[in-house]
Amino acid sequence: GSLLPKYRGRVPINWAVLHGEQQTGATLHVMQTKPDAGDIVSQESVPIGPDQTAYEVFNAVSLAAVAALQNVLPQLCQGQVPTRPNDLTQGSYFGGRQPADGLIDWQQSSRQVYNLYRAVAPPYPGAFTQLGRHTLVIAKARHISPSEIDPKLRSDFKEGLQVKGNDILGYCSDGGALLIERLLENGQAIDATQLQKILTEQANA
Repeated sequence: GSLLPKYRGRVPINWAVLHGEQQTGATLHVMQTKPDAGDIVSQESVPIGPDQTAYEVFNAVSLAAVAALQNVLPQLCQGQVPTRPNDLTQGSYFGGRQPADGLIDWQQSSRQVYNLYRAVAPPYPGAFTQLGRHTLVIAKARHISPSEIDPKLRSDFKEGLQVKGNDILGYCSDGGALLIERLLENGQAIDATQLQKILTEQANA
């Protein structure tokens, strides 16, 4: 699920989206004891759109894997295995991810937080923030760059979740934000009014 030697190891698509990569792909390679270290047999690349979630990219990579196999299947059926070196010095290795890794750090830039949302958006566990006893998961969002934020709103700028009118926004350290179109608590949607009650509860705690 990656363009080896990049993103060897676990959940490569999620890591690629998290790091803001613009492409990934599928690699057919020779199996060795060391993970993803064998010679490359075939590769097929896939672009990653700036708003695509890891799940959407996963579906595209699945199709790319079929194409990568089809490209060399006639040779394989004849007992020929075309290979080229898999230079590990030019790549990277990443381990697995746990649901807890989806905790949002609002001190990061809005693009970093947005990439985290994209990397773990449902059906993965989701990027989440903690407000006291409330665990709130971002199920759908879009990125708002700092230049798109109305300067009038910056006077009461505070990192983290805020309610503006009927909108839920997650402000980040660079002045940008996520416009959160679907926010969940225990799998149930939370609207702006409900979130405001939670925020007030925390302010008065």
